[in-house]
Amino acid sequence: VQLQASGGGLVQTGGSLRLSCAASGISFRVNTLKWYRQAPGKQRDMVAMISPSDYTEYADSVKGRFTISRGDAEKRLYLQMNNLGPEDTAVYYCNAQGLYDRREYWGQGTLVTVSS
Repeated sequence: VQLQASGGGLVQTGGSLRLSCAASGISFRVNTLKWYRQAPGKQRDMVAMISPSDYTEYADSVKGRFTISRGDAEKRLYLQMNNLGPEDTAVYYCNAQGLYDRREYWGQGTLVTVSS
């Protein structure tokens, strides 16, 4: 099983980025998929999730700015991030958890830096 996150980078305040997570080795459609982030010195927190039935949830801090989506055919998870601010600076991780076996997998993380 492999989750490969990409799309991070340096962006100015108010800018946008789109993160992508490529999955292999899992039955993509029957996994709950999540994005987490971890800022320096802080714990890892969930940012957004999408269920196998396409139900979505977001952290209050990103509601209205971030959109999570999934491309089942290409086995990719996405996170569209708009109106970014310095508080969004963190390493972003993708996560997959099986609906039935509950096994959990993590990607390696991609760094997002938002300059003020």
